[in-house]
Amino acid sequence: MSTARDGVLTRGARGIGALVCLLLALLTAGWIIRDLTIAQHAADVWWTWLGETRRPREFTAWATSALDPLLVLGALVVAVAAVRGAVPSSVAAGALLSLAAATALLRAPLVWMLGAGWLQGLDSGLTARARLTAIAQLALAVALVVVVVAGRRPGGRAGRAGRHTGRAARGLPAVASSAYGVVHAVPYGPEPERPGRPYKGAAVTAGVLLGAAGLAVAGWEIHWQRQLDGDVYRKGLLGDASVFRALLQPPVHWQAAALALLALGAAAAVLRRAPWARPAAMTAAALLLVHAAVTLVFAVRTGEFGHLGALPLRAQLEAGTAAFVAVAALAALGAAARPGVPDEALDADGVLAYGSAPGEARPPHAPPPPSRLPPGW
Repeated sequence: MSTARDGVLTRGARGIGALVCLLLALLTAGWIIRDLTIAQHAADVWWTWLGETRRPREFTAWATSALDPLLVLGALVVAVAAVRGAVPSSVAAGALLSLAAATALLRAPLVWMLGAGWLQGLDSGLTARARLTAIAQLALAVALVVVVVAGRRPGGRAGRAGRHTGRAARGLPAVASSAYGVVHAVPYGPEPERPGRPYKGAAVTAGVLLGAAGLAVAGWEIHWQRQLDGDVYRKGLLGDASVFRALLQPPVHWQAAALALLALGAAAAVLRRAPWARPAAMTAAALLLVHAAVTLVFAVRTGEFGHLGALPLRAQLEAGTAAFVAVAALAALGAAARPGVPDEALDADGVLAYGSAPGEARPPHAPPPPSRLPPGW
């Protein structure tokens, strides 16, 4: 892939992206605070996230699920990565797009769920505010995509390196911008890899683990789609009073399908070693980890793990799948978090000086000293 075609996120695009991430975090954090205020005990919110049926202090519904604090944390991390100049543009763009994809997939069903007639038993003002939050977050997710697409410009240093390599590819001699005692280094050999691109070992590890975890989750969804009645599965996919748990929580089958899609997409990207694949893999792995951990904690809390051998085969397979997905997601998260290819663009046009020390060798492409040395040489 030619670096001459690389795009660099402008400073303004990074700043706008960080602001949008902060708005996403604030919208969800406000609902978490609301749940804490209506809970009889603060721990009730935690146990509700883990699947237990806890009633709030008031006659109302919970708003958040276990994925919401992760979305808040992820939005804050992406905001920090967007404004840090040390983060390559490809990684920052990947982080913004990954957050946008996760937000869109997890919030999309709320638009029709929160306007359904079976929610009439709840406060209409509450459901209207929750629906407005979902629509606003979908709009902010679209804004992140627009910021990444519109906020790119051709890379400066990478573009100059691309012109040099282009001359060499056409059989023309590479030209070095040089002056007396100073030389601008011109890269030779194969073109350097794009900054942020994952190394091969970490990419294969993260890709295989994410792909296996995503296939495991998708396999169970295919199983339930075939085993359950069509109307029952549709309710679990598109929403119904029988599967409703929290205002901002997507239906159970929709959530599993969305996480499987994110995992498989990130696995394909990281196996191709795309420069933006590391944040995508970290996003999918973190969501899968929380999704599987909730299932495991609930099984331990209800005592199912203590009598695993006495459970039906399907329950054993579900517990085993959750354990596998949690372990695979944790390992994939660690592999994707490893640093990628460093940004060598700062050294591509580096200025080399020679002659400052006695006996120092003249670097390549440096002009020979003149016959009459200037004062101070």
